[in-house]
Amino acid sequence: MKQGSLNARIIMLLLLGAILLTIGVSAWHSLRNLYPTVLAYTYTVNDSTEVTGYLVREESVLTSQGGTVELLPDEGEKVSRGETVALLYQSDASVSQRQTLQQLLLEQEQLEYALAQAGGSSDSAQLSSQVADAIGKLRGATAAGDLTGLESQTMELKSLIYKYGYAFDQNTEESTAALQASLDEVNAQITALTAQASQSTSRVTAAQSGIFSGVVDGYENLITPDMLSTITPSQLEGLAGQNPSADSAAIGKLITDSTWYFACVLPESESQRLVEGRTITVRFSRDWSGDVEMTVERLGDSVDGQVVVVLSSDKFLSDTTLLRRQTVELIFETVSGIRLPKEALRVEEKTVEDVDTGEERTVSVTCVYALVGEWAELKEVTVLAEEEDYIIVTAPTSETETEAQAKKALRAGDKIIISSGELYDGKYIG
Repeated sequence: MKQGSLNARIIMLLLLGAILLTIGVSAWHSLRNLYPTVLAYTYTVNDSTEVTGYLVREESVLTSQGGTVELLPDEGEKVSRGETVALLYQSDASVSQRQTLQQLLLEQEQLEYALAQAGGSSDSAQLSSQVADAIGKLRGATAAGDLTGLESQTMELKSLIYKYGYAFDQNTEESTAALQASLDEVNAQITALTAQASQSTSRVTAAQSGIFSGVVDGYENLITPDMLSTITPSQLEGLAGQNPSADSAAIGKLITDSTWYFACVLPESESQRLVEGRTITVRFSRDWSGDVEMTVERLGDSVDGQVVVVLSSDKFLSDTTLLRRQTVELIFETVSGIRLPKEALRVEEKTVEDVDTGEERTVSVTCVYALVGEWAELKEVTVLAEEEDYIIVTAPTSETETEAQAKKALRAGDKIIISSGELYDGKYIG
């Protein structure tokens, strides 16, 4: 045999082997593709509806007679009866006096600290940490463009730097005497300036305790808790067409009752899912985010298929003082389980033995098949919820469940077969 002929035969055999290998691999992939899988994972679905309504509170508007106003409490802060909630300055000079007084009070604090450190050990390490923290806060606020607290942050940093300097000063009798003289002078200036300021500054005090809010939107008298027992769907929905304006003399308000309400209109069919006295989860996600458990206070009469629903809560009042008209989600029920494609679900015939009589009978079971190793394994499921393209299932439980059955129960992370082809428990997939 010629050498060229032998080489040609070898090449042809190699080509034939490559072709057969390609066909084999393709056939193997085709077989595998008959049984595609998806990963089972835990999932929560809410049976809910979206609705727009109004937050209603017992509110008392605070007013002033003019001048420059300085509000003292923070938004949502609790104030006591008789507590000062605002200072009113009659002129620019009064405002300047107030700023000077604040500077003097800061200097007084610094001098008192320095005197307290005289003759004793100082907590310089703690001060160093506080100075570093104050610098970091100031830089962070400046970088973010948030200048709302710039004055107070600057004063805090200045105070800490003074204290830090005093902590390292030599505590001699002369320096102590000088500090005391400076403190006496500052105290005298504070006394004089306080007397002057009292003549040009007035106070607004709380007539009763409550939660403070600096925002007055005009709804305070337009919708109140007393109206919620009789308000109709048309009256509530009519609020959206109004444009209330706040009192020009208003400087803030007090929320004087810890219970607040959310009033909305639902279709009669949806309202029938609620029961007075029971609770429902209300999810806020627009101007404020949070889930609130609210009590169903009132289900009004149906008018043209619409029902007024009034919900109440005594939680999160300080967090919701700025909210009025809000779109929320009413969550009737929450279902958690394992999410699977609908095509994975099957109904199979299964032979079971009656534990009492020992007789065998055939029953239908709802199940899915999981790929365990290279074999299909039947796993019974209970359908909890069904959506357009997926289902939420869980493994059924039984008091007589064996250890082997427990091991075969569906779990998150299982590879679920979604093929429509023939499957049975123990089938080799390869």
